[in-house]
Amino acid sequence: MLQSIVDFFHHVFVERFDAWVVLGFAAQAMFTGRFIVQWIASERARRSVVPVAFWTLSLAGGALLLVYAIHRRDPVFIAGQAAGLVVYVRNLKLIADEKRGIPAADASPSEQGASTTNSG
Repeated sequence: MLQSIVDFFHHVFVERFDAWVVLGFAAQAMFTGRFIVQWIASERARRSVVPVAFWTLSLAGGALLLVYAIHRRDPVFIAGQAAGLVVYVRNLKLIADEKRGIPAADASPSEQGASTTNSG
């Protein structure tokens, strides 16, 4: 039993190791790093904050993970990463519009008056 587990991990992490695995790990590190960025920003502000860097890392990590998923031909992984990219791009567009002073046309009056914190 123990030998089977050792063989499995050897196959997955040694025999199959290539540039795609390096890309996958780099992308996953970016994607995970966004939570560390968000946590640090929230701790500093003493409230929940979602900084621009969170969305930037989400987009970069998600795009690289999508490339990796396409290479691996994993339909579940592809669908999940592709759907997430829509959300990341939309949030970055909303932040850019806010910085340019473009009002949110679809927000209710109470939402337009609400402030959000987007620090980079």
